[in-house]
Order: sequence, then C-alpha cells, then structure tokens
Amino acid sequence: MSKTNRGKALWKLPSRGRGTCPVCGATRIKLLYTRTLESGEKAKVCKRCRPSA
Repeated sequence: MSKTNRGKALWKLPSRGRGTCPVCGATRIKLLYTRTLESGEKAKVCKRCRPSA
C-alpha cells in the first residue's frame, strides 16, 4: 500500500509540501495535514499539530 504523505506525490506540491506551520511556527517542515483553526479557517499543518496527534 502506498503512503500518500511522502515520495513522488509531494513533488507536485508547491515547495515540495514544505513551509511554516501556522500553529507551532516550525519552519521548513512538511505541511501535509488539514486542520480547522480556532478562527474557523482550514489550514495545512505539520505532523505534530495534526488533530489526531
């Protein structure tokens, strides 16, 4: 079974799926998980800030 959050699929994303996490402020980290912020806005967050963690 393929893993969707690593490998070839990331090359199609802008900056290879990396950026600054809006929750914890970590820089140059993979932003692969969608989370609804307190303001009601949906944003991509890092693995440590995803809702299931």
